[in-house]
Amino acid sequence: MRLTDDRYANEKSQFDLALRMIGHEARTGTITECTGLSDDRIRKLYGTYFRSGTGRRVRRRRGKSPQQVQFFVKTPLNQLEATTLVALFAANLLIRVDAKHRMHPCWPRPDVEYGHRLCRAYETYQLLHPSPKLSFEWAWALLQHVTRNEELYLATCAGCHAAYVQDAYALDHAECPACSIALKTPSAAGPPAPTRSKPARV
Repeated sequence: MRLTDDRYANEKSQFDLALRMIGHEARTGTITECTGLSDDRIRKLYGTYFRSGTGRRVRRRRGKSPQQVQFFVKTPLNQLEATTLVALFAANLLIRVDAKHRMHPCWPRPDVEYGHRLCRAYETYQLLHPSPKLSFEWAWALLQHVTRNEELYLATCAGCHAAYVQDAYALDHAECPACSIALKTPSAAGPPAPTRSKPARV
């Protein structure tokens, strides 16, 4: 009986994660890697729960996950949001950042718990950035890149000393995206009012 209960609990966890990831428009291959469910099973889940005309529209993305590292540093806003995601990966114990800002994976390979933690990180990111630049699949790609420490790393800002995601093969100006955006954004108060000089006394 215990074996049957455990098997049911495992299958339910796989099922719940698959639905959660489909809701984030994850690709079939990404869902399979985390849940272990077959492509056919995932297609049937999508057809049963998401293909109807009711509720919000969920697109079923096809093909391979995006891999272009340059996208994460294409603009200061993309770079800022990628840095936010990396902080959330660490908060959800998907990665560990050491004293030298090197990132290390906390999981040997994706599984159901890994997938749920990734979903929590991405859902928190959506709360912090209501119009996100990075899709769930971009978040998945970012997590794979930072754990390999090959093309993306954490640099340190010379101005505020914060860590930020940077391309290892791009020129680094030691300026984090937050500082970059702040320098390019005009002050809400506008330019200072001109001072009136006092007339000289005779």
